[in-house]
Amino acid sequence: MLDSSLTRALRRVPVDAVLASTRLYSSLPVVGKHLEPFAGLTAMALWGGPYAPATLRAAVGRRTAAAAAQAAAAGVAGVEAAQVRRLPPFARARAQRKAYLHQGSIRYGDSPAQLLDVWRLPELPPGPAPVLLFVPGGAWVQGTRVLQGHTLLAHLVKRGWVCLTMDYRVSPLHRWPRQIADVNAAIAWARANAHQFGGDPDFVTIAGCSAGGHLAALAGLTPGDPEFRGELSEDADTTVDAVVGIYGRYDWEDRSTPIRRSFQNFLERVVVGRRQSRHPEVYAAASPLARIHRDAPPFFLIHGEQDTLIPAAEARQFHDALSEVSANPVRYSEIPWAGHAFDLVDSSHARRCAVETAEFLTEVRNRHLDRVTSTAV
Repeated sequence: MLDSSLTRALRRVPVDAVLASTRLYSSLPVVGKHLEPFAGLTAMALWGGPYAPATLRAAVGRRTAAAAAQAAAAGVAGVEAAQVRRLPPFARARAQRKAYLHQGSIRYGDSPAQLLDVWRLPELPPGPAPVLLFVPGGAWVQGTRVLQGHTLLAHLVKRGWVCLTMDYRVSPLHRWPRQIADVNAAIAWARANAHQFGGDPDFVTIAGCSAGGHLAALAGLTPGDPEFRGELSEDADTTVDAVVGIYGRYDWEDRSTPIRRSFQNFLERVVVGRRQSRHPEVYAAASPLARIHRDAPPFFLIHGEQDTLIPAAEARQFHDALSEVSANPVRYSEIPWAGHAFDLVDSSHARRCAVETAEFLTEVRNRHLDRVTSTAV
């Protein structure tokens, strides 16, 4: 027993030393802000080992199965004949950004990392446009608006929406709850400033992928929570009218399996900096599954059937629990053959996600306009 404890302790030392070094060089004046992404990548490399083999096997399996299905549909014998190469969404991101970016690198706070872009058409339809804030993923150690969500944003922009996509401060330099505080700051900015870009400050929605899905869900469920407000004033409005969670993680408490324990250890040592056993209230407060309530805004959850990083069963569990309590619509869509980050690598999955999200948000928007009209009458 002693030998195994000593072995575990020795194994921790190099990891802790590396993490400490990333926080040190990320906090350096002038150059530190440019080194923050490397700190996040280092943290993901240290903790991504348990997921890598399963993720690789699943990716290969999905590609083979999808090719076989395409071959069968085309009436062609053999998988090789069906290898129709489609440009992955991340490869089109630059063109989409060029086409729809209205104004870039707008500050929504005082930190250099608190930046967002505004996407919209040059000419908007009559009336204030609905607003979506997109929160990128990256395991709470990467929070960049580069590449992520572009298919969804472009689809909504073409339908007359004003879309915002944000950066936020991340661990290990910035510990939790800095990430959610920045998301709330961006929501408050949208409420106060969307009208300057043709947006409707009375209708602001939020969406996010992976860690961004967690942050979007948590923000939607906890408006006004003083622990998550950061530097915001008490009167800042952080409510949202709808939430879209795309392959998000909605449980920050479960330690029931080896993979879940590994994830919780990652949160403890990299993201939060405090042990769950000593501070369970921190993890409960940060867990959307534990923050469900009747007045939750409308929710749409979309997940890949073959996600090995965040299994679809976790999204189903969150959907079922929220559906039982919420007075507003809660919907769930599971995409066959899709894995984690499907909207970055597969065009058909990305398009489906964008279309279904737009349909859901449009329904919520129409109900909002009906309420406004009936109130005015």
